[in-house]
Amino acid sequence: MDNSGQKKTRCESIRDFFTSAKFLIYMGHALSTWGDRMWNFAVSVFLVELYGNSLLLTAVYGLVVAGSVLLLGAIIGDWVDKNPRLKVAQTSLLVQNSCVILCGVLLMLVFQFKEQLVELYNGWILTVCYILVITIANIANLASTATSITIQRDWVVVVAGQDSSKLADMNATVRIIDQLTNILAPMLVGQIMTFGSHFVGCGFISGWNLCSMCVEYALLWKVYQKTPALAEKAGQKEQELKQLSPSRDAENGQSPEESSQPLMNETAVVSSPDSPKKEGCCYQVAEPLRTFKGGWVAYYNQNIFLAGMSLAFLYMTVLGFDCITTGYAYTQGLSGSVLSLLMGASAISGICGTVAFTWIRKKCGLIRTGFISGVAQLSCLMLCVASVFAPGSVFDLSVSPFQDLYTHLMGEQSLPEADHSLINMNVTTVAPAEEMPPLQSYMSVSLLFAGVIAARVGLWSFDLTVTQLIQENVIESERGVINGVQNSMNYLLDLLHFVMVILAPNPEAFGLLVIISVSFVALGHLMYFRYAFKSLGSRLFLCCSPEQKVETVDTLSLPTTV
Repeated sequence: MDNSGQKKTRCESIRDFFTSAKFLIYMGHALSTWGDRMWNFAVSVFLVELYGNSLLLTAVYGLVVAGSVLLLGAIIGDWVDKNPRLKVAQTSLLVQNSCVILCGVLLMLVFQFKEQLVELYNGWILTVCYILVITIANIANLASTATSITIQRDWVVVVAGQDSSKLADMNATVRIIDQLTNILAPMLVGQIMTFGSHFVGCGFISGWNLCSMCVEYALLWKVYQKTPALAEKAGQKEQELKQLSPSRDAENGQSPEESSQPLMNETAVVSSPDSPKKEGCCYQVAEPLRTFKGGWVAYYNQNIFLAGMSLAFLYMTVLGFDCITTGYAYTQGLSGSVLSLLMGASAISGICGTVAFTWIRKKCGLIRTGFISGVAQLSCLMLCVASVFAPGSVFDLSVSPFQDLYTHLMGEQSLPEADHSLINMNVTTVAPAEEMPPLQSYMSVSLLFAGVIAARVGLWSFDLTVTQLIQENVIESERGVINGVQNSMNYLLDLLHFVMVILAPNPEAFGLLVIISVSFVALGHLMYFRYAFKSLGSRLFLCCSPEQKVETVDTLSLPTTV
């Protein structure tokens, strides 16, 4: 009887998990992320194919996407804050998937009738199709940004309740899903386009998004029904207590007065629904500008401003598995198969970082986890700095870093295809235009990728730390606008790093880019150290042992003026 009872209880536990709001969010996020990764990979390939193997359309698309999020991030976040959660999630889901479906159908028509379109009105119809594809794809990306803000930065917090450990576990699981889909989804759509055609690839992505949209819509409704707190949005409150459990505050040694301090100053509130609406066309036209300004002011006044800035500074780097590092690797003689293995190792390293985050946070607390992760990342990146001066390095300051840019602009020679890839923000692999001479030593490139892969553990752990700090310290009525501005900051630094590469694209200058990248990462972690030291003081360097059974303070209120 006891065994049958235990078995029944175990079965009920498994059933409860698979029907819980937490698992349904995981399922919805996996479907959404899978579709996003397939589309982001495929649209770059489609644009290159359409424009005669040129990267011009892809570069334009990347700049339009980055610029749109940079300018509209705060406005999107403000829209998320001012509307009911279910309406925001459903609207952004429908807009995103509908745009991808429409874009896929349009691309299918272009691929099918490209020869006829070229002859119509001297190719102007085809140009209009290119503009429509980029515009619709950009709208889909903005809707995806809204979905990410509302689900990953708001719904997850509400579903986790006031349990900080549950929130950390959910954030880590969501990030693991991101890592897996980032590898598997492009592989699937790549195989379909290789053994089928681009026409078939467009049709598959459109069909996937149509089916996924219906399933995700149903999952969102289920999560909303299972979590009554999602219907209660504190959009009209100017203050909110931290979402930390009283028991943890007591363990941390915080008094009720300390734990109940407001997370922000009242002056940081972007908008008040109770304020009277002013009439006039000029006032309404200027509303987006006021929202933009108010969002950035509110972001600056946050007690986690330095932590958010530290995360943004990590985007100013060439030390990642994007087209820049891939293009450089090709110039150093690495094959595509070797690069694919390195990318797989990087994903595994990132997953290890998410697992390490949950373990370190339980042992040392949230703020200390960010400090430890930053030290680990910087230590690993020292291998990248060493690679600049190691045997086999092509680093040469006697070669002007602007030489390739100058000669290209003067028309004396065109950049090789591998260098063109440096301005492509989406294509992950490129083929070299000509065979590179074999290197005398692979010591330099080995140290470079060893440092990049090892640093992913600290990078993803640090990213999760800052994400949870924002979730726990930003009041509910401002989660959208603050996360929107954070996305804008990330895109801004990402754009700057592409500009840096465009100014110095030759392989001999890559070592200089590595040193600059590590410098920006170090500066970012110095910002986080300042934030952590203000929060914990000298206790930052005192890690509690498990025997003491006392967790460190995860978040503390800071003055709103940094």
